[in-house]
Amino acid sequence: MSRQLRREVTRPVPARELMAVSADGSRVHVEVHGQDGAPAVVLSHGWTCSTHFWDAQIRDLAVDHRVIAYDQRGHGGSPAAGRNEYTTDALADDLEAVLAATLAPGEKAVLAGHSMGGMTMMAASRRAGLREHAAAVLLCSTGSSLLIAESLVLPMRAGAVRSRMTRAILGARAPLGPVTPLSRRILKYGTMGGGSAPDLVDVCARIVHACPRAARVAWGQVLAELDLDEGVRELRVPTAVIAGTADRLTPPVHARALAAALPECLGLTELAGVGHMTPVEAPETVTAKIRELASTYLPVQGTAVVEGKEEVA
Repeated sequence: MSRQLRREVTRPVPARELMAVSADGSRVHVEVHGQDGAPAVVLSHGWTCSTHFWDAQIRDLAVDHRVIAYDQRGHGGSPAAGRNEYTTDALADDLEAVLAATLAPGEKAVLAGHSMGGMTMMAASRRAGLREHAAAVLLCSTGSSLLIAESLVLPMRAGAVRSRMTRAILGARAPLGPVTPLSRRILKYGTMGGGSAPDLVDVCARIVHACPRAARVAWGQVLAELDLDEGVRELRVPTAVIAGTADRLTPPVHARALAAALPECLGLTELAGVGHMTPVEAPETVTAKIRELASTYLPVQGTAVVEGKEEVA
């Protein structure tokens, strides 16, 4: 049996699934893993990914935590939205809907976001739902602004030409097509460290290539104009930051800026040789940090939880 097949066979199976309903009526696919009443962790994935991106964390944490993972709108099991419904406000709306659908009133959770998932936390920093439910936050491989200007995906001198070309890549409408040896090499170069194992590159490639083109393009355009600096300054919960030193999409300059601006920063962990896909490339480190935050900031949970429904308002 191949390593890839073994990975798919052992993919974690949720205890239940539901659809949360966002402020504009968009439906958000949510998975709940682990036992009701256990300390809660909420996982928010990045651009072109899905809940499967967190498989390593879910498999480990669900043993003694309640792990809530959801698909950003237009990704995975979350249906596409209208053309004008891909915004940073929509990221915040969807997170609030997930928290309301899966956590009891006043129940606290650790929130972890990778890339656009981290930007979701910044976008929601002033929202009542986040302030009600967030005990602590982990930001992985993310940034709050200047994504185009700071990107190192194109090996060119910083400036207007590189920025225009990077913007064109983010908004490219061409289909990604099937996963091939060439596409894996391109994805590895752009998003992962040079030492990433081939099976992990393949996992990331299959997840990214599965993202619908419309969502990829729409969110790419949002990221090109991102400005969530004020959201960072309003994220007033204990927050840890993780970044890979070989990250070309959101280089460590972003993580260092976040660490300097966060009101309650718990520190920055820079992972040598790791690229943008930190939860996949360095799963033990990311999982350990989530566990640390949960053990430090989550009280012993009761048994009251929101029951699974096909749709939760």
